[in-house]
Amino acid sequence: MSMNEDSIRHFMHTQVACWNAGDRAGFLAAYRAAAAGGLAIEYVGRPATDGWAVLDAMWERQNAAIEIEEAALIVNGAEAACHNRNRSRRDGTIIETIELYRFEPDGRLLVRYFIRHG
Repeated sequence: MSMNEDSIRHFMHTQVACWNAGDRAGFLAAYRAAAAGGLAIEYVGRPATDGWAVLDAMWERQNAAIEIEEAALIVNGAEAACHNRNRSRRDGTIIETIELYRFEPDGRLLVRYFIRHG
């Protein structure tokens, strides 16, 4: 799937909506459509790794505990940057993230997470 600015916006909003709704199948389907050529995820400061394993672990450990608020989204060409507030469903604590997404012509998706704790 070729990712233009509209399809990137759709993916970004869909993945958050599915996360917040607890819709694992929809969440993973959105990623499979956007990253048909492969997925790499990097938590900045650590090496990039296989994104599918990261998504599985993230879902298992955090989906029940975290709700995402989309604070800002900027899409330019085949790249997106977003600022999300990841709110604890238990106590309202917020973890801020800046997330960068690069959609490659070969179908790969490269994601970088900058995380501010506390």
